[in-house]
Amino acid sequence: MSATRKTPATFRSLSAIALLALTLLATPGCSVFQKTRDALAAPHENVTLTPRTSTYRDLKLLPEPRGHIPIVVYGFRDQTGQYKAAPSSSFSTAVTQGGAAMLTNVLQESGWFSVLEREGLQNLLTERKIIRSATAKAGGKKAADGDDGIAPLLSASILLEGGVVAYDSDVRTGGIGVRYLGISSSEQYRVDQVTVNLRAIDIRSGRVLVSVLTTKSLLSREVQAGVFRFIEFKKLLEADAGYTTNEPAQLCLLSAMESAVIHMIAQGVDQKLWSVSPESRRADGILKSYLGEYPIIGM
Repeated sequence: MSATRKTPATFRSLSAIALLALTLLATPGCSVFQKTRDALAAPHENVTLTPRTSTYRDLKLLPEPRGHIPIVVYGFRDQTGQYKAAPSSSFSTAVTQGGAAMLTNVLQESGWFSVLEREGLQNLLTERKIIRSATAKAGGKKAADGDDGIAPLLSASILLEGGVVAYDSDVRTGGIGVRYLGISSSEQYRVDQVTVNLRAIDIRSGRVLVSVLTTKSLLSREVQAGVFRFIEFKKLLEADAGYTTNEPAQLCLLSAMESAVIHMIAQGVDQKLWSVSPESRRADGILKSYLGEYPIIGM
């Protein structure tokens, strides 16, 4: 008799667990388990090159220039004053402080510029002094420029200035969720924006030739699923699963820089500050597409 009384409760328990499994598979949270396996496998992945976005493809498909432009970058500072949101440290900034290194890489990848080192200029000058000192000591006299095997430093015609001028959090937020009989599933998103300014300055006259502002969005997404219900008398089942995806801020900043450089090149060609090589086999359709009007948003 005792075994007979427990049988219906056992069936009810198994039915509830089966219902839970089917519900989780039918909701967006069913991919949580795959996400967990991917996250656990991530530390064992090999090191790869930094992934790039569609702006990098446009950068590499630019037509060839008539001649490479000597250009220098002394710095690309974070001018936003924004710090990471809690619970992160208030001393940790929202955007990277390595903007100059990233911009130098973008300029190199474009194929339009001869980038001269200026951010680490003091280190470069120190090494040149060491070589000159060793050469003079070996030769018994001070060598002139060029005689010691060190050519004079090249000068640039264009100076790039600018920085990260804005970082706006929670530009758009939203989500959707459903709950039925203690079983729930929800999804939320948040959009931030980073804005970059880039100015090309004529070194001889100090005139600002081109000034560009570009904005890139950062998307954050959270998916959750859970169960909170009684499967037997005085037996409560509670389960939660979820994952969060945050678009890397440095990749968005890199994409904004790539777009700014393409805009700068396109505007310079349009204003006849520099020109495309006549022998270039690539069409200038990308440059024309970046010369469109600025989008106007309504509030």
